[in-house]
Amino acid sequence: MKSIAGTLLAGCAGGILAFGILEYSMDRTPKAVIIEKKLTENQEGKLTSYSESGNPATTAPIDFTLAAEATVNSVVHIKTEIPVSVQRQVDPMYYYFFGPQQPQTGISEASGSGVIITGDGYVVTNNHVVENARKITVTTNNNKVYSAEVVGTDPGTDIAVLKIKGSDLPAISIGNSDQVKIGEWVLAVGNPFNLTSTVTAGIVSAKARNINILQADPDHNVFPIESFIQTDAAVNPGNSGGALVNAKGELIGINTAIASNTGSYSGYSFAVPVNLVQKVTSDIIRFGVVQRGFLGVTIRDIDENLASNLRLKNMNGVYVGGTVEGGAGEAAGIKEGDIILSIGDVDINNVPQLQEQVGRYRPGDIVQVTILRAEKEMIIPVTLRNAEGTTAVVKKEKLNLKSALGASFEPVSATEKMKLGIKGGAKIVDLKNGKLREAGLKEGFIITKIDDQPILSPDELMKVLSSKKGGVLGEGLYSNGSKGYFAFGL
Repeated sequence: MKSIAGTLLAGCAGGILAFGILEYSMDRTPKAVIIEKKLTENQEGKLTSYSESGNPATTAPIDFTLAAEATVNSVVHIKTEIPVSVQRQVDPMYYYFFGPQQPQTGISEASGSGVIITGDGYVVTNNHVVENARKITVTTNNNKVYSAEVVGTDPGTDIAVLKIKGSDLPAISIGNSDQVKIGEWVLAVGNPFNLTSTVTAGIVSAKARNINILQADPDHNVFPIESFIQTDAAVNPGNSGGALVNAKGELIGINTAIASNTGSYSGYSFAVPVNLVQKVTSDIIRFGVVQRGFLGVTIRDIDENLASNLRLKNMNGVYVGGTVEGGAGEAAGIKEGDIILSIGDVDINNVPQLQEQVGRYRPGDIVQVTILRAEKEMIIPVTLRNAEGTTAVVKKEKLNLKSALGASFEPVSATEKMKLGIKGGAKIVDLKNGKLREAGLKEGFIITKIDDQPILSPDELMKVLSSKKGGVLGEGLYSNGSKGYFAFGL
């Protein structure tokens, strides 16, 4: 199997820490510094909890059976088929006589996990699990297999929503990620290495963790929010999109990434908090696209140097470095130099935490922002705005197919048909940046098939592609008769 998502790297003092999106891979193993975490336990192998006074409160064996039983039937196994292009080894003689060789195409199979969130078949998973997939199947814990459709995705949080045709499905119980505490026991439930219904345990190691793996793309309305729950529960390739649950079996996060030197579990894993997941999935189901509200301010964490320069008594909150012209913050009266202490009733201590809290609201929502200004606290109501600076609902954009392909097409001439022995096709002209150039095609290439469906004209090509979702496979000919194959996602 090929790994569709590459390993994403983030700089770390003393070395490079690899945060790998959890996707099944047998032939690629990212390299990075191992992060080790030593765990200790008492001699009896029992959990000791402490009261607020610091004295032992209770001592009891750790038992996760009820949580596991409440969860495994709600976690599904996702398998995908993704078209890929594979560059062939350069043959100098072929190049001399026929020109550049075209990539070969094939199907890559990958797997991941998902969580049933409604009884009528909505399933949440990671965007990277289903991105560019041409076929998605979902297998439940009782071995029923369903064909799944992508309802929508949000690359900014790496969340996707699928729909399967079912009723009375075992939807998972939803918890509250705001109430999760560091040191709390959790279970990771998923399908690592295609091993179905696997449950592992660990503790919450940190909250609001930013590991810099999600990329911004403002042109396509992608604004990353990374405020992961960090845990030492064993999570491996195939766990992506699976459930992180508390000891009561309530969903508190969607497992998304690992810190690893091998591509497999080496100490830490990261999950998207369920409170953020709920907002994203609700928007996707209702609007088809995430409705993201913005404060319209530039912000930074408060470190020791900044606190000293500003003569702050502590380092709580987030520093406002400026406001966006025409943004929500400016309109509400937030100013450069303000320190944001809370959003609503949630205290803010770092940038990821602020982004997560604001990310739960839509444009037009009013949030109560507590700030510190000139050593005085004040509450400012802010009406959030969208990326365009308005409070309107953002509509799901219809794909501009011609622009996305980055090319114009013309019919194949009668002379070319006779020379190449074809009935027709769509000839690429005026090739620009887009999916066809990224797939390795050049001007003059004649597209003759899309997913084994014959293409006889440019109009037929556009009609066929407009009905496609996910990955597509294509083939065609160059003017010298050499065949070419390509793949891309829609």
